[in-house]
Amino acid sequence: MTDSDSMLSTIRYNVLFESVDESLLQSILGALQEVHYEAGHVIFKEGSEGDCLFLLLSGTVKISKCTSSGGELVVGILRDGDFFGELDLIDERLRSASAVADSACALIRLPKTEFRTLRHSSPEFSSNLLRMLSLKLRAGNLTYLAREESNLEALQSQLQKVHKLVEATKIVNSTLDTDRLLELILQTATTMVQADRGTLYLVDESKNELWSKVVQGSSTIEIRLPLGKGIAGYVAVSGETLNIPDAYADRRFNPEVDRRSGYRTKTILCMPMKNKDGKVIGVFQLLNKPGGSFTEEDQEFIDALSVHAAIAVENALLAKMMVQNERLSTVGKMASTIIHDIKAPMGVLRMSAEVMKRKSTDKETGKLADEMIRQIDRFVNMTREILDFSRGVSSMNIQETEVDELIGSILSFIEKDMGKRKVKLVKEMNFKGQIRVDEDKLSRVFYNIASNAADAMPDGGHLTVRTNRDNDFLLIEFIDDGIGMPPEVREKIFEPFMTYGKSYGTGLGMSIVKKIVDDHKGKIEIESALRKGTTVRVYLPLGA
Repeated sequence: MTDSDSMLSTIRYNVLFESVDESLLQSILGALQEVHYEAGHVIFKEGSEGDCLFLLLSGTVKISKCTSSGGELVVGILRDGDFFGELDLIDERLRSASAVADSACALIRLPKTEFRTLRHSSPEFSSNLLRMLSLKLRAGNLTYLAREESNLEALQSQLQKVHKLVEATKIVNSTLDTDRLLELILQTATTMVQADRGTLYLVDESKNELWSKVVQGSSTIEIRLPLGKGIAGYVAVSGETLNIPDAYADRRFNPEVDRRSGYRTKTILCMPMKNKDGKVIGVFQLLNKPGGSFTEEDQEFIDALSVHAAIAVENALLAKMMVQNERLSTVGKMASTIIHDIKAPMGVLRMSAEVMKRKSTDKETGKLADEMIRQIDRFVNMTREILDFSRGVSSMNIQETEVDELIGSILSFIEKDMGKRKVKLVKEMNFKGQIRVDEDKLSRVFYNIASNAADAMPDGGHLTVRTNRDNDFLLIEFIDDGIGMPPEVREKIFEPFMTYGKSYGTGLGMSIVKKIVDDHKGKIEIESALRKGTTVRVYLPLGA
């Protein structure tokens, strides 16, 4: 079989040449040319002059147009038996689209002159051409409608995202209460991306830690972890997003948390919360999206939410700081005035007590004089401590001391006060050893906690003070059987000016306690429930 016979056989079975007179086909064979292109080859460009029609023998060809924005709109992908380039020959205009070999392909070129000959000489060719153009037009309409429907769905989806973000923004800007704000932000994040649960951490730069509040049983406790440790710690330091499809396959995941809680972590989306300057101020950690991993759409939403959340958090913290600073300034001025006014009379009282102690031969009188001196010093130091706290001043006199001797001495004085208030003090000293602390400030911690415990037991009760070693910490527990605290009070107990169940006091006691514990690089926890008493745990580092 000659090349002409092969070419004739090829085009005869193409729908465009169906029923066309064979003699007419024979007359154009010499002008037909078989060409081959590799993938990516530009067959013709949009805007170029049309000089031939192409029949696609094998492979695929992409037809595309340039959009007004400079992008590419794919009109269609052509396959074996399709033809293209005919419209430019019919209307004698420039190419309205580009044709590029999508894969290696073989084509037959039908020049413009022979195309015109077939149109004018063969009604069958013209009919086939018209029918195929009609089919192409219908297919094009369907493609256009499908694309428009897809665009509409995409637009609706985008509008839904914007609506979700607007609603989320309204929620996170609805309060200046820090705890409530963090709760709302986390609730919004977990709901919008359909996470089973999650945690929102904030960065504590002063301690190089992440902290958050989580519900544990009937209590809300504060959890802390070092920056750089675990998945959340890594994100806080790196600023990267981690979308983990299998938590147990990631070496940064700590399965011990699951073992303790009984929860099974599967998927994790952990993202930084950055402020307007790009600084990481918190971390979202969202767990277990139903049906699989978290999506790119989830990441985009949390990324957008975090911008608004960061602004809301910083505004809330700033507002809180401004209010506290104003109130602390007032308290500081008052404390300064009190110290100035009482310095002279207290000095006289102390000197009188010392004289009484020296001149007295009665042991009981000597003890009373010692107690007077101790209480005068305690009162002056307490007032000075309030003044220092209001000014943000912190001075420490760290000394090494025996734990049982120090705590025993402090408790012996507290026990007298507890006895007057019908509170039985139970001592359980299970630790012997040395620790480096500021003795006066630690005494203040004991007095404040014990005083609060006694206030919670107006009709009397029991206060147990217990010491134990907890890894590298001295654990001191204060356990009372008083009225307890509701969750909303317990969560804010360390905030300045927070009082509960009493009409006296500055509300700075527990704030000062926490400051002292923090200055010792320790930590403090409170567990409490109404009518079930309160347990305060103070952890102080050993060997610090």
